[in-house]
Parts: sequence; structure tokens; C-alpha cells
Amino acid sequence: MNGLIAIVRRELAAYFETPLAWVFLTVFAVAAPSFAWRIGNLFETGRADLAPLFDYMPWLLLILMPALAMRSWAEERDRGTLEVLLSSPIPLWAAALGKFLAAWAIAGLALVLTFPLWIAMNYLGAPDNAATATAYMGAFLLAGGFLAIGQALSAATSNQVIAFVLGVGACFLITAAGLPVVLDALSGGLPGAAAEALAELSALARFESLRRGVVSLADLIYFVSLIGLGLASAMTLIDSRRGGGR
Repeated sequence: MNGLIAIVRRELAAYFETPLAWVFLTVFAVAAPSFAWRIGNLFETGRADLAPLFDYMPWLLLILMPALAMRSWAEERDRGTLEVLLSSPIPLWAAALGKFLAAWAIAGLALVLTFPLWIAMNYLGAPDNAATATAYMGAFLLAGGFLAIGQALSAATSNQVIAFVLGVGACFLITAAGLPVVLDALSGGLPGAAAEALAELSALARFESLRRGVVSLADLIYFVSLIGLGLASAMTLIDSRRGGGR
């Protein structure tokens, strides 16, 4: 646990000692309300809820989470500090989990920066705060899943730009798999059971369930499994680099 805490502190310091965290938080704080106001017409719907914000949240996260995750392992490999980290008394699982938790904390802080919209909705009307809370929980879990995927792909390369592009592509595929247009296009060539299975693998479908205020064990297991798969993949890729330099 001491090693895990040390990695979390190290990563948080690294994020905030560079412009990355500040730029990320600023972009998120500006982009999320802008999507809700300009595209979702938040104050023109006549309803006191944050549906326009969460309509675009998955698409915002699939861009910004890989941007936050791209440096996690790729920077270590590029600077040649990976071997130093691996040779330290900190176990690999603590290093991987610590990197993830630090990035997830910043993602959570970014979501907190949108709370003034929630406060405004309560001032203007009587929104369903329970549903809004579960929607935020869904966004936080979705961010965690995208971060874990992004960090796994960061472990596959020493180039942060490549890690970012791969992360966005992977997150897009996981998100788009649940879109009706995709399912309709595949329904003609896939058996019904296969199309349903594909829909079940979609992060978007799981997020939509939570944003409606429905919390199910299956959705929670899905996001925990997605995070676990991403971290396990990152550890496997990094472990294969022991003694292999960049």
C-alpha cells in the first residue's frame, strides 16, 4: 500500500507540475458546458435536467480520457525511466493501479467542475437529483474504463501521439458498438444473438442505463471488468518489457 500511495502522489505531482492537468481541466470545464448550451440547448428545453450535458458526455470522454492516459507508460518508456520504476521495490500492480487512480482522480475533478450546472438546475426548477447523481456515477465509471484502455495502449508504445490515437480509436469502437445505426447495419449479416451480444459489450448502452437512473449489478460489473481488463493488459505489456529498454 505504501508503494501504491507513493505512485499516486508521484503521478499527481507529474500531472500538475506540467501544463497537462491544467489544460485538461480547463478544456473539460469549457467543453462540457459548451456542448450542453450550444448544441444541447440546455436552457431552451423547458426541463430542469442535465440531459443535454450527458447526451454528449461519452463523446467528450472518449477524446479527453485517452489524452489524459497517453503519457502514463509511453512517457516512462520514452524517457528511459521504465526500467528504474520496474527495478524499484514497488510491485507492478501497485505502479499500474497508482497511475490509473491518479488519472481517475483528475477525471473525477473534471466532472466536479460541471457541478455548477447541477446547482443551476436546482435553482431554476426541481430536477431528479437521484437520476443526475447516477448519471454522474456512470460518467465517472465510463471515464475510468476509457482511462484503463488508454493506459493499456500507452503501455504498447513509447510515442504519446500514437498512444492517444489508438486510445481514441479503441474507445470509439467500444462506444459506437451500441449505436442503433451500427446494430441495424450489422443485424443483416449477424445472427440476432450475436447482435445482442455486441450491444451488451457497448459502453454507451451501459452508460445510458445509468444516466436514466437505473443502477444494476450487471452495469457495475461491466465497468469494473473493463477497468480490470485495461489494467491487466497494461501490466502484461509492461512486464514483457522488463530488460527490454524502450
